[in-house]
Amino acid sequence: MDEFEIYLVCPPGLETALLAEAQEKGFADPTANNGGVTIRGGWPEVWRANLELRCATRVLARIGSFMAFHLAQLDKRARRFEWGKVLRAEVPLQVQVTSRKSKIYHAGAAAQRIETALRDSHGFTVDAAAELVLKVRIEDNRVTLSLDTTGEALHKRGHKQAVGKAPLRETMAAAFLRQCGYDGREPVVDPMCGSGTIPIEAAEIAAGLAPGRTREFAFQSFASFDAETWEDMRAVSGASVPGGSPRFFGSDRDAGAIRMSVANAERAGVAALCSFACHGAGEVTPPEGPPGLVLVNPPYGGRIGNKKLLYPLYATLGQTMKERFRGWRVGLVTSEPALARATGLPWKPQGPPIAHGGMKVWLWQTDKLR
Repeated sequence: MDEFEIYLVCPPGLETALLAEAQEKGFADPTANNGGVTIRGGWPEVWRANLELRCATRVLARIGSFMAFHLAQLDKRARRFEWGKVLRAEVPLQVQVTSRKSKIYHAGAAAQRIETALRDSHGFTVDAAAELVLKVRIEDNRVTLSLDTTGEALHKRGHKQAVGKAPLRETMAAAFLRQCGYDGREPVVDPMCGSGTIPIEAAEIAAGLAPGRTREFAFQSFASFDAETWEDMRAVSGASVPGGSPRFFGSDRDAGAIRMSVANAERAGVAALCSFACHGAGEVTPPEGPPGLVLVNPPYGGRIGNKKLLYPLYATLGQTMKERFRGWRVGLVTSEPALARATGLPWKPQGPPIAHGGMKVWLWQTDKLR
């Protein structure tokens, strides 16, 4: 398999951010569609996508496809597929099947046929609890075989152990930073930082650190995995963290959240670039130096807090921004447009909704405040 289709998954609403990142990273033929971006490449591109992409949730390798109009045909073609070139028989895997607009309409029966073919013709161990996942999509009678090459979702960077309530995922923080025009060269302030996701993500981008540099991936158990090439790739994924004063600032009224933020920044290797303080959003002040970006993910009232009590919090945040952060851009994430408007900030037109934890959120942005 020299080249095949690779599907980069992301939350619906963040496809343009992921597309821009894939283009920036030099992946071939990136094309956005609902819920992700398609690129082309071989196994080294799969490994690099998992290692380097900040906005993707996971990476699927589409290893083959064929037409099948009934279960016997599916069984026959599954037995003939060259699984051994990609998978190792001693590594258990699970099979997940979806079927749409096809004569093979029973996903459970299709999964049984494929599982039997894997066991009988190749000696694989099929286990519904296995970490390795073979995804089979049957649509318009075409069977597409995809391997989840990631394992744990990509927001699990591998160095963030402490999290608070309803944390913002790192992949979403990266996408929101990108959508706000952040390029790694300006200061970033988060006045409700929780466990520090936004400042740490911004610091990693500035330092040129690959997001997947400290974790393991599902593809490392594949027959197609080349450990030497992977180690060479990962060796250049961590740049040296520049010195100087902190440029990424987080604050929170919860002292426990600040302790988590400090510990997470240390594990990520960017503690020298970050500064965290314990106080409310109304007490935040801009750091010395040029203006930059304020990006904040306040409580929405959906899972945390009483929504009615949040209006004064948002109003205080907006007033603080207008009084103290002239020249700065502001980005705010919330599921409630009314809460965003309660800030009184001059928002740009509302963007598309973004799927997040079973709800829809929006990223609200301003130009430089005057």
